[in-house]
Amino acid sequence: MSVAAAQLPPPGSLVVDHVSHFVPALGAAARALEALGFAVTPESAQQTQDGPAGTSNVCVMLEQGYLEFLAPVPATPGADTPNAQRLRASMQRYSGVHLCCFGSPDAEGESQRLQARQFNPLPVVHLSRKTDSGAEAKFKVVRAAPEKMPEGRVQFVQHLTPEALWRPQYLGHTNNVVRLACVFVAADDPIGAAARWAHFSALLPRPAGGYVHLQASRGHVLVGRREDWAALLGDAPAAPALAGYALECRDPAILVSRCRLLGLALRQIRENLYAVSLPAALGGAWLFGTRQALGLPQ
Repeated sequence: MSVAAAQLPPPGSLVVDHVSHFVPALGAAARALEALGFAVTPESAQQTQDGPAGTSNVCVMLEQGYLEFLAPVPATPGADTPNAQRLRASMQRYSGVHLCCFGSPDAEGESQRLQARQFNPLPVVHLSRKTDSGAEAKFKVVRAAPEKMPEGRVQFVQHLTPEALWRPQYLGHTNNVVRLACVFVAADDPIGAAARWAHFSALLPRPAGGYVHLQASRGHVLVGRREDWAALLGDAPAAPALAGYALECRDPAILVSRCRLLGLALRQIRENLYAVSLPAALGGAWLFGTRQALGLPQ
């Protein structure tokens, strides 16, 4: 099975598809990512069925999942979009990760389920964007009402054209990062927040030390207190928020070297496991290491 085809969850399953950093400038974000050893996709403007979304992105495509870096498009007076306005408002709260997206095989089904569970989903959005190959990447996106998931923009995506995104030239990262492994959620009441995330995602919450763990068919979510995330990662935004995420590497040595060359705040947690605060162009924090060092259930 190709890497692109493997991104599509089978019927009845769910994956952690991607996270998004909201950033002020895509050029600066792309340069920071390249300095960290990633192959970065070209900038691409997003479209909805109603016209321009008001945002553009660059991405880091991984063998499992991807990382998105999303910026508002400079708007002419009176022509700003609600989507861009929400993105700017989120960036005023903190710099870093503001979006967690689950991959689903059935966007309409997720929308109906969220409606039944009183998450008041917005209408299904049909997103598209041109890629540098000329192919059009197409998606269906389901978003909960913002007040229902206060930690960030938490949503579902159904990929219609994964082959337009997961292309070989964007999968060869010199830093050996291969997978978006886990998303970190900061909450004042981790048990209550995890129960709500479980209700939203239809995943089963389980205790994990001082955290609550939700496991998808591929990928994980950990819910914990802000002070616990700050102790692990070096810093974390005030709850409710997305505190960061974990990346799996075949070997973390090259990424460790890149972080040190850039003068980033890097801490070794244990053998083959590190935490790093990201540069201002990206915001947020990573935990990264080998699959064994991350210690997540398979």
